Amino acid sequence: MKKISLLLLSFTLLVGTTACESELDVVPQGAPSSGNFWKTPADAKAGVNSIYALYSDDNMYGRGFFWLNNASDDIGTKPRQNAERIKNFIVDGAESDTKDIWRIHYEIMKRCNDVIRNIPNIPLDEKTKNGMLGEAYFNHAVMHLELAYHYGDDRAGIPIQDRENPTNVYVPRAKNVAENYAYIAADLIKAADLLPYFNELSADNYGRAHKTAAWAYLVRTYLYAKDWDNAIKYANMIVASGKHKLLDNYEDVFKIKNNWSTEYIWSVTSSAENTSLGSIFPGVCLEDKGWGVYNGWGNFYPTKELFDTYDPTDKRRSATILQKGDKFVYFGEEVTFNEGAHIVSSSNRTGYQFKKYMEPFSYPKTTSGGIDIRYVNANGDKPSTALNVPLLRYADVILMLAEAKLMKGQNADTEINMIRHRAGLGDLSGATMTDLKRERRCELAGEWTDRHFDLVRWGDAKETYAKPLHHYDGSVIYPARNFNPAIHHVWPIPPDEIAVSKGALTQNQGW
Repeated sequence: MKKISLLLLSFTLLVGTTACESELDVVPQGAPSSGNFWKTPADAKAGVNSIYALYSDDNMYGRGFFWLNNASDDIGTKPRQNAERIKNFIVDGAESDTKDIWRIHYEIMKRCNDVIRNIPNIPLDEKTKNGMLGEAYFNHAVMHLELAYHYGDDRAGIPIQDRENPTNVYVPRAKNVAENYAYIAADLIKAADLLPYFNELSADNYGRAHKTAAWAYLVRTYLYAKDWDNAIKYANMIVASGKHKLLDNYEDVFKIKNNWSTEYIWSVTSSAENTSLGSIFPGVCLEDKGWGVYNGWGNFYPTKELFDTYDPTDKRRSATILQKGDKFVYFGEEVTFNEGAHIVSSSNRTGYQFKKYMEPFSYPKTTSGGIDIRYVNANGDKPSTALNVPLLRYADVILMLAEAKLMKGQNADTEINMIRHRAGLGDLSGATMTDLKRERRCELAGEWTDRHFDLVRWGDAKETYAKPLHHYDGSVIYPARNFNPAIHHVWPIPPDEIAVSKGALTQNQGW
């Protein structure tokens, strides 16, 4: 499969395209002058490609975002100051691990707005023009949504950029986050109208926005907005489209060969060969130093609380978590987790490891003893792999549909049992929100759907975080924590952003 060409520009634009060989390619280029860009179809293509480039930034889907997910009861992290501050809700927004999340999202949104504003004036056939505009509306909405629920609430939303006037950069916060959700939904509806279905894309365009991805993010948007009717509507549209289905085997979802399976909706397109492309998350979750074989970073580990949530017969548990004594294949050899030569390091906070991102590390080394770069980046300082990291998959859509139906007082047994069947579990009758919460936790553990904000959204965070978290041996690794729902339901806006806003930005209350 060809790679989608992503040509980085300094801040907003790109100058050319390049043809390569597998998934997405990000190649830094110089910045064009404003006077000679947005004139030709090549400019349009480069401008659209620039939108995707920053997805591969380590502060985005590599690790930055997951430091915030670390607040949840599912995650224990390698001891480090910022991780401890996040875990205990004593951050100020200036932490080096997370302060760039805001800036990068707004940079991507700026690139999207440049496309929306300029492409209508470039000579392009209608189908191409519509597709490009759809990609811009979609990506803007995804970035907007991710910031909205992380930083916006009923007291103040996040700034909505001036799409028509890019020089108007000092934009105040929206009155409340509901304004953001309405804006996001409008963009996603436009995107869905303009975009093709995924199966209508050629292989060299895999990784670009498509229709059911726009609908899926509409479901997520309406779930956060508590608009249950519209969440149900768009989830049912995805189901009725017939474009997606659950894979028969849960473990197969996290295999390279299934990057574009029927369960795929949206992910970080990744590469082992291209060191500037994709998510380093699999390597970030790999045991610290990788038992001397590969430079795993060992940042995030599952807790005993997560492990104990699974029914022992649940097939998802062994596919998601490695526990002491489990056999697994590591660079072509069967080894035993946390025994013998594969005892976990002292920095492993929990004694477990996430398994769902381990498949790329199962392939043997080359005949010369090197890392096979078809699967894993040979540079352990950039531990990307050929496995796409899912951001929103079909199982999530089914669970969001179930949640919205339960919130409406409707029966959601069909949806919840669909998820349970694959896990090897029996049917439930009269499933409740308690059942939904358990299935969501077990199905999506360690993924970007964000357990922490599920708990915040459900109003469960204070009670949940008032309980200690444990190592697999039962010892306490985090004591009970104090979560204040009036403050900690959002994160603090980075002070640097407030400082340069000329008074347009105000900090979230209580931070």
